[in-house]
Amino acid sequence: MRITIIGGSQGTGAQLASLAQEAGHEVTVLSRSGRGPAGVRAVAGDASDSTAAAEAVAGADAVVVTVGGAKGVSRQRAAVTETVTRAMRDAGVRRLVVQSSLGAGDSAAQMPAPLRLLMRVVLAKALADHNEQEALVRNSGLDWTVLRPTGLTDKEPTGTWKALTTDDDGRLGGSIPRRDLAACMLQVLSDNSTVGKALGVSS
Repeated sequence: MRITIIGGSQGTGAQLASLAQEAGHEVTVLSRSGRGPAGVRAVAGDASDSTAAAEAVAGADAVVVTVGGAKGVSRQRAAVTETVTRAMRDAGVRRLVVQSSLGAGDSAAQMPAPLRLLMRVVLAKALADHNEQEALVRNSGLDWTVLRPTGLTDKEPTGTWKALTTDDDGRLGGSIPRRDLAACMLQVLSDNSTVGKALGVSS
């Protein structure tokens, strides 16, 4: 599979790029720094720029958006997602996976109770950005899946995770190692049963 990762120079995106490359996929990473793990095609550019986004998604089988916020920018995730989804439609690329956050959309009920107030107060701006991002994804007309991780850590991966919709039974934990989230993303890319779903993800 030819996979383009938007924001893959560090964090979860870099972990996904490594895992995908190790699994034999052809990986392109678009980031401002132009850095990427060994063995992947790393491209420097601003993903909110239509030309950079178009070049990055051209020829891809799937696109994963893992961008975080940017200092002084109120809607960085939404702006990037809007540009990337437009580029995907123009290029005829259908499969999209987007990293959001637990607490966005209708997922507050999935959060451990002590975290709910913290998220609403401390991360209000980030959640507003994620909410707009998710709305753009839902209205994109693409074959999308949204992943809403709980707190991300750099701990050693466990190789297991929970991925639940708001209608599923079960409870999510408070955190997940980034490499486990990346492994979940890679699995979701080829799982058509996740198309059109938003999944909370934790260890």
